[in-house]
Amino acid sequence: MERVALIKMKFIEKLKSGYTSTLDSLNQNKKSFLIVVILALIFMFAVCWITFFATVRGPEQVMVPNVEGKELTTALLELQAKELYPKIQLKYTDNPDDAGKILNQNPMSGSIVKAGRRITLTVSRGTILDHVENYIGQKYDDVKINLQTMFTGSTRPLIVLAEPSYKSDQSEAGTILAQDPPEGTIISNPVTVKLIVSRGPEYENTRVPTITGLDFAQLIPTLASSRVVFDFTAHVASGSEREGIVTSQEALSSDFVPNYTRVTAEIALPQKQKDDEVLGLFTAQLPNYPYAVEMTLEASKDGVREHIVTIKHKGGLVTIPYIAQKDSELLLSIAGRTVARQTVD
Repeated sequence: MERVALIKMKFIEKLKSGYTSTLDSLNQNKKSFLIVVILALIFMFAVCWITFFATVRGPEQVMVPNVEGKELTTALLELQAKELYPKIQLKYTDNPDDAGKILNQNPMSGSIVKAGRRITLTVSRGTILDHVENYIGQKYDDVKINLQTMFTGSTRPLIVLAEPSYKSDQSEAGTILAQDPPEGTIISNPVTVKLIVSRGPEYENTRVPTITGLDFAQLIPTLASSRVVFDFTAHVASGSEREGIVTSQEALSSDFVPNYTRVTAEIALPQKQKDDEVLGLFTAQLPNYPYAVEMTLEASKDGVREHIVTIKHKGGLVTIPYIAQKDSELLLSIAGRTVARQTVD
């Protein structure tokens, strides 16, 4: 028993001696330990700092390539190689060969920008038309207006209408009968289209209406339905003449004349006009037309238009009796376009 007790005592003393030695060693290396810890923290901080700035580093700067005049696919590949992104805008041009090509770019070539920048590319959609359409059966005036509208602002319209040829035909006057080149002709350069247009049934006759003695209310519907062109002159009513009445018309050898024959007539105007209303004669000088066109006379005042009459006329001197409010404006239009105006006073 004594031997066992002795062994235990020696073991305990050995443990105490080891523990004391370890504490002494730690105390001696405390300064070194703190230095190691501090260095470790500095190293970790440096690694984190480098990693952060490597992650948020801005994109590199690149030079914008010149892609004007190139095909869209080629331009996209060149921009992709520079890590640039396209913003595409489409535009019609006068040259059919431009279709799919870059017309201009922004920023311009040679500019230094950051990778990832959007480059605006204007790409040609080609021409508005790539072939001649079928105009046969359409009205010449409608086709002319449509083409003018289509190529508004264009420096080189792709379709130009030549001065048309006219021929008598049972079709309504102004109807296109034939065209050259034909429908479907491919447009590679500006094309001049020649048209043959109907004059209407030239030899068709019409009865000359009797307008002598008619007042304004009776005269207007007669003018609207007649195929005779009346050239009016006016005088102030005198004596027993009734104001606002057609006093005479040209005497013809036959009651039937070719369509839109011109016939002179005279109308008596009031000696004194009303305070708010005027009976007068609208007069305008227009170009001569190869066939009768539809003309509309309206009175406009304070933004409100009042229809007076619609007639068919071949142009030249145009005279139309009217009743309208004082200070209004008379507007004569053809196919919706004002061709003459006159103030009522």
